[in-house]
Amino acid sequence: MTKSSNDLSLESIEVDIQHAGERLDKVLSAYFPDLSRSRLQAWIKNGQVQVDEDVIIKPKHKMLGGESLLIETTLEDQGEWEANDIALNVHYEDESLIIINKPAGLVVHPAPGHYTDTLVNGLLFRYPELRKLPRAGIVHRLDRDTTGLLVVARTAEAHNHLVDQLQRRSFNREYLALAHGVLVSGDTINLPIGRHSIHRKKMAVVEAGKEAITHYRVVEKFADFTLVRVKLETGRTHQIRVHFSHLKHPLVGDPLYCIRNLRPKGASESFTQTYDSFRRQALHARLLGLLHPETGEYIEWSCDIPEDFLQLLGAIREHDNSNKSSQV
Repeated sequence: MTKSSNDLSLESIEVDIQHAGERLDKVLSAYFPDLSRSRLQAWIKNGQVQVDEDVIIKPKHKMLGGESLLIETTLEDQGEWEANDIALNVHYEDESLIIINKPAGLVVHPAPGHYTDTLVNGLLFRYPELRKLPRAGIVHRLDRDTTGLLVVARTAEAHNHLVDQLQRRSFNREYLALAHGVLVSGDTINLPIGRHSIHRKKMAVVEAGKEAITHYRVVEKFADFTLVRVKLETGRTHQIRVHFSHLKHPLVGDPLYCIRNLRPKGASESFTQTYDSFRRQALHARLLGLLHPETGEYIEWSCDIPEDFLQLLGAIREHDNSNKSSQV
């Protein structure tokens, strides 16, 4: 059997006798383990599969074993999104995947109000073949104003492999977050998250929500803030932001979960200017680790803290040092 790809190709398969009595779509799953059952069923229904030279369009068709299959592995376009020439910070790429270092302000997927100038639009411009993959190959997302690393699959096989890893919680995702208040030590937050009952744009800790597990440890304590390293076990929408807000330690700058201005009292004009100009959640996806879909090797990438986050940390340290000096 020849390898499938994102281009049009014909796959010829001799069905092993062990598959006698099985459905056609299940047999195809055995020979294309990296592709989803829904994609294989679409090939059948679109007339792209021949059994002993007869086109079969029923996924439930029972096999006898020993048949010859001819499959046209055309992958259909998955979206009508435009391709836009957007500058992308490609941290790493090979034939199977792309690691993007996303800046603040870049929306990941097109949605009402953001149909263009998103990461998807930029990826389609630079990698047109991604149009044939679900969500242009994007496996997981970051909020618009969260910075850092995310992975994009370049082939259907890689996409399936990476989605499977994500569902099995085998991705290693580590963030840096700056929270209000002083956290004494690290901990695990295991609280379910669901849609807020009143504010539909927000998520919240709710009893009927989905399981959400966040691990964190303290990196640096300040007088009014705590820098923490966060590892996600699950990946719910706004998970880190919701969990820390629920603990009464919302992330600095978070426009959705930290509504009140919690600027420290007695702040200097310089500190106030830096603090007030930081108008996004202080959250950065600094590390991403996964099993490479082609080699099976564990690979890990990390990226530097963005400049605006560094300036905020510098201003906080200067503010604390200034207060300590005045108390001497």
